[in-house]
Amino acid sequence: MLPTNMALHCLSSDSVVADVRRHFGLSQQELAGWLGVSNAQAGHLETGRRALAGDAAEALAPLVARLPLPGAVPVTGALRLASAALPALALAPPDAAPLAARLDYCQHHARRLRRALVPLEAQAATAARWAAALPALRAALPPDPGPAAAPDPATAWPAWQAWHRHRWLDQRPPALPPDLSARYHLLRLQAEALEAEAAALAALLPR
Repeated sequence: MLPTNMALHCLSSDSVVADVRRHFGLSQQELAGWLGVSNAQAGHLETGRRALAGDAAEALAPLVARLPLPGAVPVTGALRLASAALPALALAPPDAAPLAARLDYCQHHARRLRRALVPLEAQAATAARWAAALPALRAALPPDPGPAAAPDPATAWPAWQAWHRHRWLDQRPPALPPDLSARYHLLRLQAEALEAEAAALAALLPR
C-alpha cells in the first residue's frame, strides 16, 4: 500500500478513477460505495470535475497501487511508480459435465473426419506410386508421337499399341486432383483442430 502522500500524488490524473473502475471491473455505484461518496460524486471524480481528496483519496490509493501502470521516468520532485504485475486469472475448478460433453463431441467428430480422410489418403498414396513409376514406364516405350498422331492399328499394330500405352499412362493421376486435395486439407485441418481441442479438454478434466 502506498503512503498517504504518495497516494495523493498518484491520484493527480483525471483518468485514474476510470482506470481503477476498468481494471477491477467495478460499476460506478460499486466504486462510490467503496469511496464512501454518492454516485454523482463518483461520476464527478471519474471525469475530473472534482478532485480526489481526503477519505476518498485514501480509500482509492490501495486500488491505484494495484494498477498495471508502466514505470514512469522520474523527474525532479516526482515519484517513480513500479509496474504492478497483472495477476493470473482467478478461475474456480470448472464443472466437468460441459467439458466432458464437448470432449465427447470433439472426439466423435474427429474420428468421423479421420474416416472421411481414409479414401482420399488411399487415392493420394496410389497417385504417389504412379508418379514414381511413370518416368520408367514411359522410358520403356517407344517415343510418344503425341495424342493426335494415332497410327493405324490395321497397318502398324506395334506403333499403335505403343501410342495406346502412352495414352493409357496419360490417364494415371500422378497427384490427387486439386478439388480432392482441397477437400483433404480441409478435413485434415478440421480433424487436427478437434483433436487439439479434445486434448486440451482432457487436460482440464479430473483424472
